[in-house]
Amino acid sequence: MPVSPAPDPYEPRPSVWQRHPQLGWTLGVFAATAFLTFAAFPPLNTGEAAYVLALPAALWAYRRPPFRLFAWTVGASQVVAWTALLGWLHHVTWVGLLLLGPFVGGLASLWFLGLGWAIPRIAGQRVPFRILGLLALAALWVLGEWLRAVLFGGFPWLPLAASQWQKPFLLQMAAYGGAWTVSFVLISFNLGAAAYAHRAFFEGATGLRKRSPEFNVALLLLMGSTFPFLGDIFGQQRHRLARVALVQPYIPQEEKWDERRSQAVIQTIEAVTLDANRSGTPDVIVWPEAVIPWPLYRDPQVERWLDTIARRTGKPLLLGTVYTRPSADPEGGWFNGAVVVEPVAGLQAEPYAKRHLVPFGEYVPWRPGLGWISKFAPIGGDFERGDDPRPLGVPVGPERVPVGVLICYEDIFPGLARESAQAGAEMLAVLTNNAWYGEGGAAYQHAAHSVLRAVETRRPVIRCGNGGWSGWIDEFGYTRATLKDEHGSVYFRGAETVTVTRDLRWHGRQSFYVEHGDWFLLVCAGLAFVGYFTVLVLRPPPVREGENAY
Repeated sequence: MPVSPAPDPYEPRPSVWQRHPQLGWTLGVFAATAFLTFAAFPPLNTGEAAYVLALPAALWAYRRPPFRLFAWTVGASQVVAWTALLGWLHHVTWVGLLLLGPFVGGLASLWFLGLGWAIPRIAGQRVPFRILGLLALAALWVLGEWLRAVLFGGFPWLPLAASQWQKPFLLQMAAYGGAWTVSFVLISFNLGAAAYAHRAFFEGATGLRKRSPEFNVALLLLMGSTFPFLGDIFGQQRHRLARVALVQPYIPQEEKWDERRSQAVIQTIEAVTLDANRSGTPDVIVWPEAVIPWPLYRDPQVERWLDTIARRTGKPLLLGTVYTRPSADPEGGWFNGAVVVEPVAGLQAEPYAKRHLVPFGEYVPWRPGLGWISKFAPIGGDFERGDDPRPLGVPVGPERVPVGVLICYEDIFPGLARESAQAGAEMLAVLTNNAWYGEGGAAYQHAAHSVLRAVETRRPVIRCGNGGWSGWIDEFGYTRATLKDEHGSVYFRGAETVTVTRDLRWHGRQSFYVEHGDWFLLVCAGLAFVGYFTVLVLRPPPVREGENAY
């Protein structure tokens, strides 16, 4: 039996990096991808990170790592990033956070798995096939965002486009193809930059051979999605629409539905409202979601109190409220919605009912099997869903402004805002209660979606939160006002009157996206199919040695 030679004690031992050559890539890609994904959105709010968040994983994919190792690395990075981004959910439920964060991260990681599968098959092909492959991957990203919007009721929270909410220059194309187009351009830039980086640093290219057709196409997409739309921003003809008092009563959740504190709650609302009316001279006063501690219609004193506030201020109220059917039926359904109360005419007959309810917050899905679970909103039974997008008529002087209402997270669904615009809304109002989620990044993340809806519909958006984020956004996604206290915080009790204006060029006119809907999703489905078919079925031969692939 042969005897292996004894190891030479003077021979240098291999380092951990030499024994595990993929370890550096694994740790680097995990850390960079998780951090950049988290940094692109609030609370860090570094929108520039969206241009490179997929670059580390794409660059590693060019190096052809073991697929299982790649899958575990990018999957873990997305689970960590999305659990951190949704960390505010722990204020309501730790179980929900530890289920939803990994679930959303798992869905996001599916695209990265496609990236790890496709890049090694695209690399080395001729230019047209490489460009087609990268465009197909960008289309696949958009389809992944759409899947989140429809799967299990939908949770399209923080699409990549939302990372640009404070940099709306890039967002203008959303008026034509929806926020999907912005996500497409951003992820295309990621892929083009990765192709350029690999060409420049790992293929030993020098001089002009460093050029990357993929990066050139990505750069053209980026420029083509901004400069052609500058005409929409310039030449505005702004006209005053209304002076709006946004009231933030900032009532803690544990107090709002406590019967013992109900009188104190309405006294707080009344005091902040009357102060706002005295100091701001508004045309209309807006309250946030479910602001009243009692359900409208079921309790007669609620309507009397609202009429009293409207008469004392002499201003119409637009407010969010929980209500039952306007009848004497004690078993009538529960709704989360909004109403208008006028100083003379009183409560308008037709309320708005929320069209997209929060699972486990406002109703329990699959009630026959999950009936043992209680919803976390401690009022009434399961809420019923509304189906009418018609705006509420808010009197402003001699005219009525049709206001499309979106309650709470309805503004994360582009189709709901689009339906409101189609139904005649000239302004959108988001009434929300983010006090459920503490004072972290939730309110800012939520506000980012309102910016997307403003650009898509070319309608100004006012937002009124129980404790923030409140303000208004113009038709081009520019935040015109944000309510803050003397310390610069959006989380405070108080009110402010803002002057909402409108670009007359868009009065009575619909954006291309409102008129034609999600046509870009069909384009992405076609691109993804053609790219997959080309790579997997046609299998074009790679460039032979000595040929110029560039």
